[in-house]
Amino acid sequence: MTVPSVPAKPSRHRTQYRTLFLSDFHLGSRGCRPGPILDFLRATDAETIYLVGDILDLWHGGKVQWTGAQTEIMHELELRAARGTRVVYLPGNHDASMRGPGMSFLNFELAERIVHHGADGQRYLVIHGDQCDVRFLRWHAMTRFGSRMDALFRGLDAWLRRRMGRSETEHSVIELAIAGVNRLLRRGERYERRLTTLAQRADTHGIICGHSHKPALRDLGGLTYANCGDWVDSLTALCEDHSGALQLLEWRAERHAQPILNAEKPALAKVRV
Repeated sequence: MTVPSVPAKPSRHRTQYRTLFLSDFHLGSRGCRPGPILDFLRATDAETIYLVGDILDLWHGGKVQWTGAQTEIMHELELRAARGTRVVYLPGNHDASMRGPGMSFLNFELAERIVHHGADGQRYLVIHGDQCDVRFLRWHAMTRFGSRMDALFRGLDAWLRRRMGRSETEHSVIELAIAGVNRLLRRGERYERRLTTLAQRADTHGIICGHSHKPALRDLGGLTYANCGDWVDSLTALCEDHSGALQLLEWRAERHAQPILNAEKPALAKVRV
């Protein structure tokens, strides 16, 4: 991929954030939805973008499902980095081969974990989250098996969408079933507490992760637990504004903001973009 020698100025119409946290694009897999990802990137801007793992799906186990739109996503991120945006890539379990020593990728910083310093002085440990899976789910064989089954059902879902004329932003029964299995199988409160324990050991105020495809933003034992969700099932991202407040963003085709306030902590709001 090449970058234009004279990059265009950022659009004035983009919503400006201090930081964006995005995870689980699964580029190259059957379940990837490049359209909403591109729309979101082109509607937002940030000083720093954290790619919190499973951006590239190198473990899907089937035929690579790569399109021009997915190339555009990588080009857009590369262009941001060339313009001066700090882009940090934290590989997950589906792109774990990028965790090797000495690895580099485009103009991005590459790290397995990093501490983010918020504008309000809060510090957050940022990791993908597979590091806290139970042992048998960390086996590569399980990752491959799960990816193949996921691809099978995503393929069926794509066929049904074409037959029924449904858009890729609409949730289907198959997607809801996949999400339910994921929640039951491996990503409960114990998993979340293992993550906040890591944050505590790192002497930070909370954890920011992805992996579970289960967006969340709440207090857990006095620490912030923030999961930026994914772009296969939930179409969500985590953002930080210039005051340091965190919000979950849920992408919808109508592209308007509708805050859903969290009664426990108003700063932890969920909005539609």
